[in-house]
Amino acid sequence: MNAPRARVARRPVHGVLLLDKPLGWSSNDVLQKVKWLLRAEKAGHTGTLDPLASGVLPLCFGAATKFSQLQLDADKTYQATLRLGQKTSTGDAEGAVIENRPVAVSPEDVARVTRQFTGPISQVPPMYSALKKDGKALYEYARAGIEVAREARKLTIYKLDMRLTQTGIAQTAIDMIVKCSKGSYIRTLGEDVGEALGCGAHLSALRRTGTGCFTASQCVTLEVLESMTEDGRLACLLPVASLLSDHTVVTLDDDNAARFMSGLRRRGAWPDTAQVAVYASSGQALLGTAHVKDGELIPGRLLSPIEIEQIANESRAGLSESPEPAQTD
Repeated sequence: MNAPRARVARRPVHGVLLLDKPLGWSSNDVLQKVKWLLRAEKAGHTGTLDPLASGVLPLCFGAATKFSQLQLDADKTYQATLRLGQKTSTGDAEGAVIENRPVAVSPEDVARVTRQFTGPISQVPPMYSALKKDGKALYEYARAGIEVAREARKLTIYKLDMRLTQTGIAQTAIDMIVKCSKGSYIRTLGEDVGEALGCGAHLSALRRTGTGCFTASQCVTLEVLESMTEDGRLACLLPVASLLSDHTVVTLDDDNAARFMSGLRRRGAWPDTAQVAVYASSGQALLGTAHVKDGELIPGRLLSPIEIEQIANESRAGLSESPEPAQTD
């Protein structure tokens, strides 16, 4: 008879961990793994990466989950490899091959198609996606062999670099670098590029190298995270405010901060601003987000007093555990 597993003692953890998601893992699987490693009470990710994709996946803990939508809405950057001449049922290497075509593509063809797919475009979401129809994910219909009508969506490809290459088994391919707006499916972009080239294509590799202001160079791998001590893992966390780096900062005195935290609008000589990060002058604590309209600071997502105190305690604990500066001669 197997002994019962020891129960993990959860604790409040607040911040953002930039994970380099490994291949073969779903976004939720790595989230649950890291949540367990940190013993965190509350966690959420900022948009899924397919199991066959690797790269930047910001994981939010505690109060940071209140602002995870900002990363869902952020622009993304990808590196991808597009296998030409072969279509699959899913648009990537995970699906079954459904069509083979000859490939006769020149660099001039690639340049033409690059221009065609740069800028504002329309894209029909793939069946193998988590988008919902009547409360059920599209991939559930796809696995049942049911095709569901989907409306094309407007999105923007800000940057598209493509060049012809060969894979390791002498198959013609295209290496791609894509910077795009939210809601872009690189699998679908690859399929559309293949159709525009007249040979069909599927995505054979995908890596997300950036989301919003975060890049792959800032990320930690799951393997390294597992090898760390618990304190080392906590030290990898970025502050909650790192999600608000592009927000205008407004600082309130203690009286106005208390009123703002109770949901009341505050008046001041502020210009109209859509995204504001609000801090208290006492302790420089993050209070939440807001927007300014007609001189009024209007509360958005607010931290709770308990979260603010816990973050302050974490900060004080981190400072108290910091090593003494080295002595110099």
